[in-house]
Amino acid sequence: MKDVTIVDHPLVQHKLTILRDKETSTRTFRALLQEISALLCYEVTRDLPLQNVEVETPIGGTQGRTLAGKKLVFAPILRAGMGMLDGMLELVPSARVAHIGLYRDPKTLKAVEYYFKAPSDISERLVIVIDPMLATGHTAIAAIDRLKEVGVKDIRFACVLAAPEGLDLLRGYHPDVAIWTASVDERLNDHSYIVPGLGDAGDRIYGTK
Repeated sequence: MKDVTIVDHPLVQHKLTILRDKETSTRTFRALLQEISALLCYEVTRDLPLQNVEVETPIGGTQGRTLAGKKLVFAPILRAGMGMLDGMLELVPSARVAHIGLYRDPKTLKAVEYYFKAPSDISERLVIVIDPMLATGHTAIAAIDRLKEVGVKDIRFACVLAAPEGLDLLRGYHPDVAIWTASVDERLNDHSYIVPGLGDAGDRIYGTK
């Protein structure tokens, strides 16, 4: 699918297999999610613009390259998206953070916003929306809708798992938003859970059932 990147690096796939295992502890699940998130971030930011700078090493002067423009923004979708944030911040510690609070109405499956907080100049920055699961796609669409309402023009989406149904819907609503994921799974079940998936990501991150 156009503008959908599956990150099939061996380390990502190895960690994802352990993440899926229902016997994996909450502590290990959190650690693995952070590690996978850092590896996903490496791929999502692969084409960030650079600028030349002069730098003095202990031996002499040279020319190096640093990131150009304003610092990017990570926008986790609460609550499960927070499980990916620390892994990405380890790779880009200077990044800003926006928080998007959404929950899925159990009857309509539509996303309902309950919280939004973002840097005042977010419209001038690249924003990477993060959520472990892209299932129905409604939550991701609502988050991106909200960001576009405040003027954001450069948006990317990163998740650990995606369902074909969610990918199709998100691409239909926001074809300008590129997507990175570690796996595209088989389908959604009757309860809109990804099959085979890994269960409820939020419950497994926070140890709630």
